[in-house]
Amino acid sequence: MDSAYPSSSVLSPALQEVAAEAAARQKKAGSHSGRHSLPLRVGTRGSPLALVQTRAFLTTLTRFCPILRDMNAFQEHQINTTGDQVQNRRLAEIGGKGLFAKEIHEALADRRIDFAVHSLKDLETTLPPGLVLACTLKREDARDALILGPRLEQSDPDDPYSALPQGALVGCASVRRQAQMLHVRPDLKFGLLRGNVQTRLDKLAARQCDATLLALAGLRRLGMAERASIVLSPTVMVPAAGQGIVGVTVREDDVELRELLAAIEDYEARAVATAERALLAELDGSCRTPIGGYAQMIPVVAGDTPKLHLTGLVAREDGSFLLKRSISGAPEDAARLGRELGCSLRKDSPANIFEENA
Repeated sequence: MDSAYPSSSVLSPALQEVAAEAAARQKKAGSHSGRHSLPLRVGTRGSPLALVQTRAFLTTLTRFCPILRDMNAFQEHQINTTGDQVQNRRLAEIGGKGLFAKEIHEALADRRIDFAVHSLKDLETTLPPGLVLACTLKREDARDALILGPRLEQSDPDDPYSALPQGALVGCASVRRQAQMLHVRPDLKFGLLRGNVQTRLDKLAARQCDATLLALAGLRRLGMAERASIVLSPTVMVPAAGQGIVGVTVREDDVELRELLAAIEDYEARAVATAERALLAELDGSCRTPIGGYAQMIPVVAGDTPKLHLTGLVAREDGSFLLKRSISGAPEDAARLGRELGCSLRKDSPANIFEENA
């Protein structure tokens, strides 16, 4: 399926209006009559990865309208979130889902920023009233990567966990990753390891743990893909819903910006994100519930219609229970497929897995 961006000749009127407004501002400061004041304010977390993603988004946005370049059409606003502030506790212990977005949502709702850029996997499935997910960008590699400490090396390429000795300590903050590894290797030990990508790699180098796991997408975007010791197939480690996708939120009533962002929407990313987020919403687990969701478009062969394949996973944190199922269907049915698979997984999983204090 062709997921290329539209050409500048089919840009929305809103984007052209912003461009014209920027040109007018360049000639005479404050002379625009549009609804938005320039520069448009872009909210983002301040981590190196978040900033790389935000700047890539702005590059994508301006490539279709060169007049926006070098005209201060956009202004970056770094926002410190609760998830960034508290590094010594699991997210579930300090308030649950959305802690990497809470303060950003507040800034957007209060009109201190005009839109916000997020790692989609950090964005809760139900957004605060008045905010919408307006745009999803082309997905980077969604797989997880195992990073080995300095004393370890890969041994059997067919067994990705064989490099880990009996009782090895894995630094990890994700119950999804922990549950899937413990299901295969119950001997492993897990310790909390949080922080940005470089912080985690530094702690690993300092031998605070034997190995850790990171999203390959983040490593690639930071130019650090070589740090991945072993890339885990989605059949081995089901990724988090939305992993590798950048999402942009705006106020629901901001029709102009929603139209602007529609110009760079990636169709395939929207379809897979819709399926994965619908699955997550149907399961409605707490931050203590290990849940995985990974959708992909099946390559189209001559005479076939496009198909979307979705895999979902539910597990216990200790790996003692793990249920994984898949479903396929038309991309336009992405939300229904996610809900149907989520309902199936919930029906056949122990009820207390989904309880907040399970």
